[in-house]
Amino acid sequence: MHRLLILFTLVLCASRIEAQEARLLRFPNINGDKIVFSYAGDLYLVGANGGTARKITNHSGYEMFAKFSPDGKSIAFTGQYDGNTEVYTIPSEGGIPKRITYSATLERDDLSDRMGPNNIVMAWRDNETVMFRSRWIEHNDWKGQLFFANINGGLAEQLPLPRGGFGTFSLDGKKLVYNRVFREFRTWKRYKGGQADDLWIYDFATKKTDRVQENPAQDIFPMWAGNKIYFASDRTGTMNLFSFDLNTKKKNRLQILPTLM
Repeated sequence: MHRLLILFTLVLCASRIEAQEARLLRFPNINGDKIVFSYAGDLYLVGANGGTARKITNHSGYEMFAKFSPDGKSIAFTGQYDGNTEVYTIPSEGGIPKRITYSATLERDDLSDRMGPNNIVMAWRDNETVMFRSRWIEHNDWKGQLFFANINGGLAEQLPLPRGGFGTFSLDGKKLVYNRVFREFRTWKRYKGGQADDLWIYDFATKKTDRVQENPAQDIFPMWAGNKIYFASDRTGTMNLFSFDLNTKKKNRLQILPTLM
């Protein structure tokens, strides 16, 4: 629980860092006592309790959305090395990146695309399977699909879902909690229209999808931990951290940030 609060605080408050340097620490991910994050287009490692961050990539291309594998031995990330944006893996202590996806170069591979970069790493299902979001088969710039990529090679496999955004898996990998809409790079404050996200759970065994909770506000960045799903929501006027208990069906606000105009 303490580690989840650390991670969400970094996600929600990165723009408020007041240090003299390193003000744009982005896309953190935690595993055990280590945090990986992006800074100035490279990946860094730092201890969960603080300390000096160590740079683990050194390429002129941009590296972002790093995620630890469940066993903590590998990191998957989205990198832009050869003109297009693809999914790569690297040993968690650093090393030579290995490319695991191959897709056509698109205009939407531009990092400044209004719907965010293409081929974004979302989560690991297990120690060999990375889930990523791509728009390479989609004509509509606003929509994207979720795919699996195996670190040992082979073609990417599309999940049996019409569209998807950020998501994570249950511990056994049999269920996925995810957002259907992906508009985190279009941050409209207090938006409650058709592009506002809800949380959905897909069961790979039954092939059924159920909505976790209906709310007109934005519920995003779900994280599955035990019998609870943690997520960020602006239902109180600004982004706060909430949890939803899958057994009791009760939600709880865990972090209270002031409403900002």
